Amino acid sequence: QVQVVESGGGWVQAGGSLRLSCVVSGSIYSINAMGWYRQAPGKQRELVATAARGGSTNYAESVKGRFTISRDNAKNTVSLQMNSLKPEDAAVYYCRADVALRALVPLRDYWGQGTQVTVSS
Repeated sequence: QVQVVESGGGWVQAGGSLRLSCVVSGSIYSINAMGWYRQAPGKQRELVATAARGGSTNYAESVKGRFTISRDNAKNTVSLQMNSLKPEDAAVYYCRADVALRALVPLRDYWGQGTQVTVSS
């Protein structure tokens, strides 16, 4: 009964900004890492940014300094602020959450449906 829903995708010109949001809901005991991944047509899926529950973050080198990931543990949400967007950022962006459904059970990998980001030059 875990649901992962992204929102905020759209069309922007190069240099513009978008903010993606993701909410995880359902029968959740705990969430460890949350993150954003993207996949462009004909390309492999790649990590964009991740955030641990404790606050540490990791970014792909290609987005470092332009994107910022943040999360609200109380609300089970994670956001991705994307600034200075480039055409190569265009992709479907997916939210990922590592979720435990009950105590002392290994975390499972849950994914959202994806949201399209289009960047025109």
